Amino acid sequence: MTDAQRSGCPINLSLEVLGDKWSLLIIRDMMFGNRRHFRELLTKSEEGISSNILADRLKTLLEQGIITREDDPTHKQKGIYSLTEQGIELLPVLAQMAAWGYKYLPVTEELGIRARLLSEGGPKMWAEFMDELRESHLGAKRRRRGGPSVGERLQAAYESVVNGN
Repeated sequence: MTDAQRSGCPINLSLEVLGDKWSLLIIRDMMFGNRRHFRELLTKSEEGISSNILADRLKTLLEQGIITREDDPTHKQKGIYSLTEQGIELLPVLAQMAAWGYKYLPVTEELGIRARLLSEGGPKMWAEFMDELRESHLGAKRRRRGGPSVGERLQAAYESVVNGN
């Protein structure tokens, strides 16, 4: 344990890495919004993160091994951020937080639909979605299932609510 850590408690240690709202929202946007570039994370955030906070949190997430950054082959000055296995395995945590928020807080229908579907789908759906994230972020091969992916189903449900269908 280092001097910067308050205790060896796993909840405390996790909060020391992920305990500010911005880190979890960046991970959320990478998972559910497929936002992989700095500009996308900055401009498409519902909550309006500032560029200095985003840069700081990305640096921390990189240092902690939750994300990686590679040069974008299409643009030399851009980087592509990807979730690591550690980052991908935060999906059940975010799904549980979303389910709790959906149940107890005044969420909007369009921003709550994914939480409802993930809650209803449970661990089986989470595992399938984590496999999709491993494919898109880590390049891992996965067995294709018939029909739309979890990511596509979540996006379609969101768009349906937004469009009033």
